[in-house]
Amino acid sequence: MCVVFDRDLDLALRCSDVAGSLALDWFRRDLRPELKADGSVVTAADHAVEELLREELLRSSPDDAVLAEETGSHGQSDRVWILDPIDGTSSFVRGNPRWRVHVVLQADGHFVVAVITAPALGRQWWASRGRGAFESPWPNGRAAAERLTVSTTDSLDNAVLDGDNDASRVRLASIAHIAPPKAEGWCGGLFDLVRGQVDCFLSEGHQFWDHAPWRLIVQEAGGRFTKRYDGELHGGGLYSNAHLHQSL
Repeated sequence: MCVVFDRDLDLALRCSDVAGSLALDWFRRDLRPELKADGSVVTAADHAVEELLREELLRSSPDDAVLAEETGSHGQSDRVWILDPIDGTSSFVRGNPRWRVHVVLQADGHFVVAVITAPALGRQWWASRGRGAFESPWPNGRAAAERLTVSTTDSLDNAVLDGDNDASRVRLASIAHIAPPKAEGWCGGLFDLVRGQVDCFLSEGHQFWDHAPWRLIVQEAGGRFTKRYDGELHGGGLYSNAHLHQSL
């Protein structure tokens, strides 16, 4: 029997909307970024948005656990909310609009709900297990949502590939065509994959909370993902439209 996660999706969307509005209030403020132990950037905005998300989620689902980028694990449960309050903090502090709020629910080891909100771009993406993946304007644009579907390209000769850094793009260039760089006002990469505009995306870094929403959104759009390394917390992986996955 297929479990429906509509209530959880509604909660994730509602919390992501509130968090996105708070993050947008912080955007382009005179923030003082700090370096974390891993060399990544963190600001007061990250902490404020994460605290709001955690409080909102646990108010509605107090028995659930939370895994948040800045403050780690809270509680124990088979249902875990995974939070990245501002994915792309380095862009955030530079005034670049390509940053996002990630809210994901993992139940019994499976990603079942995922929401990505890009407030400064006015866009939102979401998926729930078995119910498809969607993109809409943000805020208040879900009535105009469009279903996301990966491409149907089945030959590497015709494939357009992309990666998250120069090294990955060089490697992919030996296989097929490389997608041109995107202008500042668009995220590119995985956003283009689930729109069917590129056929593969190779990610060679980032953390669990960076990948968590994409694992479900790409799958629900008809694509596939394979981890690059063992373990869930580190490393990247290969996303594709599924037709090309084995060849890649």
